[in-house]
Amino acid sequence: MSVGSDPVRLVEINFDGLIGPSHNYAGLSFGNLAATSHGGQTSHPRAAALQGIAKMRANLALGLTQGILLPHARPDHKWLAALGTDYAHADATLRAQALSASAMWAANAATVSPAPDTADGKCHLSGANLMTMPHRSHEWPETVAQLRLAFADPAFAVHDPVPPPFGDEGAANHMRLCAQHGAPGVEVFVYGVSGGRFPARQHRQASEAVARMHGLDLARTLFVAQSEEAIAAGAFHNDVVAVANEHVLFAHEQAFADKAGFYAALRDILPEVEIVEVPAAEVSLADAVASYLFNAQLVTLPGHEMALILPEEARDNPRVWGWLTRMIDGNGPIRRLEIVNVRESMSNGGGPACLRLRVVADPATIDPRFLVDTARLDQIAALVATHWPEEIPIDQIGDPALIAQIETARTALLHLLGIVELIDS
Repeated sequence: MSVGSDPVRLVEINFDGLIGPSHNYAGLSFGNLAATSHGGQTSHPRAAALQGIAKMRANLALGLTQGILLPHARPDHKWLAALGTDYAHADATLRAQALSASAMWAANAATVSPAPDTADGKCHLSGANLMTMPHRSHEWPETVAQLRLAFADPAFAVHDPVPPPFGDEGAANHMRLCAQHGAPGVEVFVYGVSGGRFPARQHRQASEAVARMHGLDLARTLFVAQSEEAIAAGAFHNDVVAVANEHVLFAHEQAFADKAGFYAALRDILPEVEIVEVPAAEVSLADAVASYLFNAQLVTLPGHEMALILPEEARDNPRVWGWLTRMIDGNGPIRRLEIVNVRESMSNGGGPACLRLRVVADPATIDPRFLVDTARLDQIAALVATHWPEEIPIDQIGDPALIAQIETARTALLHLLGIVELIDS
């Protein structure tokens, strides 16, 4: 293990994507039922960003370490130029794809393998190519640029994405289980099989390539197929039907194609694993997807108690909330339920877990500009309240005044944080 990756200093850091000023409901993500069902509605970027900031505040109040990833330059003029056009002349679909704020869902930014799992003792991060959806396929250059700034310390290795045609959607299809965050883990890559109702976004070949680049021990690495039923129900990423934290796997009964084989293999490698499975008879896949029950942050608090950070929609669903209440009344490993309001993100298809990338690392090795405390969040919230559009009706995304406001808002944020390297990205 390299210097700087002392397991005593390793903690899990949640890097939340700050919801950008171009947040809109264009309904671009086929297979994401929330996004497509809200397509064409008016979005509220200011409220969305403030909701995300409030979630980060709540994490800090729980004693968690909190980081931030930043909105990308939107519209993406470089991408449009590569397509032989510009924002003024692009058709409506290309405009929407160039303006998308979907980089806010940081769970799709990269796949992360902490130092205890890798051959060289470094924490490895591989940017995701997100090639299945055009509006996300052009995110990776700026994502990787941010990662290379935040994780420039020799304790890290940042990789470019797996090349096409192998689709990779990052940590949303990756889980890590371990005795504790600083201990060696079992890395689980979940992939989809093509040919179903919706496209499979994570290819097994991409997952295998990431595992090789990260130098993982294949004896402690599992490649698991997501069930076709889950994908067809709208679980476009595995983190809509399963989430893991330390020795706990929290999953829907129908999350995996070969549940028995996966569970057996996991128990062979990590005998102390606890699997908390939600029966389909009590919570259907439809309820799980609508409430984002599993797109929660499952975290270990400073007192070693596990908490599930859930969207308000989970509490609003009687079947989901009833099952959660019974779980907490029992003697299982998840002891607390914390509720957050991320309704603007939820309406576009991303819950609490979508908004964050988990990185197990020593905070002292991270560029401090990408770490936040309550004072820094106060500053960001004040800037959002001043610069972010209050609303974006979908028929106004071509308005030059709106575009100028979006671009000015991002530049002001980068100046506030002192991350001027990204201004021309």
